[in-house]
Amino acid sequence: MLRATYTRYILKFKQPAGTSRGILTEKETWFVKVWYSEQPEIYGLGECALFRGLSADDTPNYEKKLAYICQNINTLMLYELKGLSSILFGLDTAIADLNNGGKRIIYPIPFTEGQTDIEINGLIWMGDKDTMRQRIIEKLDAGFHCVKLKIGAIDFEEELDLLRYIRKQFSKEVVELRVDANGAFTPQEAPRKLEELSRYDIHSIEQPIRQGQWEEMAILCRNTPIPIALDEELIGIEVSDKSKLLDMIRPQYIVIKPSLLGSFSGSWEWIARSQERNIGWWITSALESNIGLNAIAQWTAYLQTFLPTGMPQGLGTGQLYTNNIPSPLEQTGSTIRYNPQVNWDLSQISF
Repeated sequence: MLRATYTRYILKFKQPAGTSRGILTEKETWFVKVWYSEQPEIYGLGECALFRGLSADDTPNYEKKLAYICQNINTLMLYELKGLSSILFGLDTAIADLNNGGKRIIYPIPFTEGQTDIEINGLIWMGDKDTMRQRIIEKLDAGFHCVKLKIGAIDFEEELDLLRYIRKQFSKEVVELRVDANGAFTPQEAPRKLEELSRYDIHSIEQPIRQGQWEEMAILCRNTPIPIALDEELIGIEVSDKSKLLDMIRPQYIVIKPSLLGSFSGSWEWIARSQERNIGWWITSALESNIGLNAIAQWTAYLQTFLPTGMPQGLGTGQLYTNNIPSPLEQTGSTIRYNPQVNWDLSQISF
């Protein structure tokens, strides 16, 4: 008989992480464990990567729902997981792990054998101008060919100065620049700000205005001087509305975050619909621990075996925390890889 349990875990940031929605110093997450009662020593582990204030399943009774699902793991009906993206992501990962022998292998592919790696972007969190400048220098010195800046919290002119600083040293052929506004602009000011950003050969901007303003976003995407990527816009959208959203807004890109978009199946629906419409995409983690990041990285590597995007992915979040789960994931320069010679250390997790 299949059994399941869960535990809450608080991830601690090494440095405060600034976004236009505020400054993060810690991140709540939940781990789920599944096993067969006949072999309790072999178990699968997943992360129900709830993102407070962003996840569609962020509700006051979240833990109660997770407890119910674990207690009823053998009789659970698919409809009972509807709208519970982070829980579905955790269960998908844990069950796949169990089916592969409980070794944290979600997809047995060359990536998990250490034979391939994934190109990633360097993420620059918001901070004061000097702090952000120093972080930019560190990423460029580390060899990143793609840098993503969080914008929208400090003075816009100072943000433009940072972009100008990069472009004075590196052309777009050497360093790809992405920016993420997290919905910080108003529809009225967005056109002007996009025009000013376009002077610095920006690859794309994620979510320039807040989600839910489909008509305004559609107008922006039709007239933008910078390719626009939808991010938060995709969260909580029903299956029946996915095509409608893409057809109405017609973005240049979408950003895939499995723990926020209905796990791997829900994320694949977005990718398939985007492929049909010639809309680009890349995959990004959403502040998961190494448990969730491992699953996303393996899924990304699996997709790249038959559907390569040719673009850096957003999987560089494994070094954010002081108490992350030690794992075989290794970030070297601008790549992330899985080292099968390194063991997982799960001693910090207590069920």
